[in-house]
Amino acid sequence: MINIAHQRLINQKIIDRGFQQPQYAVEFLGAVQAQDYPMSKWAVGIRTKNATDKTVEQALDEGLILRTHILRPTWHLVSPKDIRWMLALTAPHIHQISAHYNRKMELSSDLLNLTDELLAKAVEGHKHLTKAELMAHLELAGINTSEGRSSLILIHAELNGVLCSGKQNGKNNTYALLEERATSAPSYTREESLGLLARRYFRSHGPATLHDFGWWSGLKISDAKAGLESVKAEFVSETIENQTYWFLPDSQPPLQPTTFLLPAFDEFMVSYKNRAASLDSSNVSAAITANGIFKPIIVVNGQVKGLWSRTVQKENVRIQTHFFSDTITDPLLTEAVKEFASFLGKELT
Repeated sequence: MINIAHQRLINQKIIDRGFQQPQYAVEFLGAVQAQDYPMSKWAVGIRTKNATDKTVEQALDEGLILRTHILRPTWHLVSPKDIRWMLALTAPHIHQISAHYNRKMELSSDLLNLTDELLAKAVEGHKHLTKAELMAHLELAGINTSEGRSSLILIHAELNGVLCSGKQNGKNNTYALLEERATSAPSYTREESLGLLARRYFRSHGPATLHDFGWWSGLKISDAKAGLESVKAEFVSETIENQTYWFLPDSQPPLQPTTFLLPAFDEFMVSYKNRAASLDSSNVSAAITANGIFKPIIVVNGQVKGLWSRTVQKENVRIQTHFFSDTITDPLLTEAVKEFASFLGKELT
């Protein structure tokens, strides 16, 4: 029987840091959840050889990785090669989810189409503007951009392929014109896109179930099933406790002791509807809050054993750990802490 947690660590390229460049890690995974921007950079870094916070941010600044609303509805990192076909596949459903909130904030379709046009004009010519700067443009046009409305306006523009992430401006994220950041993104039919997304997910996240894929992608389960059906000949499956898991038919390497400091919202945890393979039910409320905040986790041999946090200063970083049961004193934990400090380019205190 497969060891689900161990195989996921391998397939997600956490164990061997399987990529030479940050953008390849993002492309391989399909999308990386990214509402916590600093933690999303570590999610890429822990899968990339010799990565640092600066090299990941450089890839984002150069447009080799883009950050936008693209799955469910939340922030994700995505490859510019994938952003157009993925948006074409997922945006219609997210628009349906957003419609209720748009009506509540009195944002009509006509108004949102107008704001799309105004935002596109504001950033055309390779301008990279902050949220505040973009909202100032809309206010000058007489559009109310109170906080609740501003986020919905920007999400609409992202889903319609108008805006995506721009270069970082100090500590502020910026927006840019997608047309100028992803100039040669391919397109596919809907059926091809469903298969491509399913292949990308099960290759990088397996062993996983159909419902895991449906959760991660935000697709209707019928669409998720159609995607899996079109590519399942490339995978093998194993049924465990009435759940069918799909994964690549690679031989499993022997188990090895591992300890990782995984970031908040890491794909190892957030990308599965059922997380029991790595997270004991008694610890769920500690690792995941009632409103869906996934905390940074300590993963020992594929199992979530505790939480960690960091305090970052100009030259130093302090890492604090909290274990669910007995405190673990492990050379691998010490190494994991050093790796995170090295990623930040900081000294441990």
